[in-house]
Amino acid sequence: MNIGLVANDAKKTLMQNFCIAYRGILSKHVLYATGTTGSLVEEVTNLKIHKFLTGHLGGIQQLAAQLENNEIDLVIFLRDPLTPGAHEPTIRDVARLCDTHNIPLATNLATAELLIKSLERGDLEWREMVKK
Repeated sequence: MNIGLVANDAKKTLMQNFCIAYRGILSKHVLYATGTTGSLVEEVTNLKIHKFLTGHLGGIQQLAAQLENNEIDLVIFLRDPLTPGAHEPTIRDVARLCDTHNIPLATNLATAELLIKSLERGDLEWREMVKK
């Protein structure tokens, strides 16, 4: 499965820790991330990550293009709800595309853990049929 990873600045360390904790599951899938998030996660996990541009330089739009083409199966977008504003349109766009294409989206650690454990159990295999 193709997994998209994005984290606002205040959540990048949390994303690193999440990926360290679930490295075994993530290593079985194809990972995509915005530039800075991808580099930081790669640095601590040695996972292979396809990196887009940095989020504010177009990486979110590159992820959005993948979502529009139904090429991403799950998105973990750890957002900082205490610093709304500049990132809100981005989050809304990603959420809209995920809703349009029935792509599971986690925006906080609790939901990310539920999705990653569902992925491990095979509960998201229906995505393969949706893409065909």
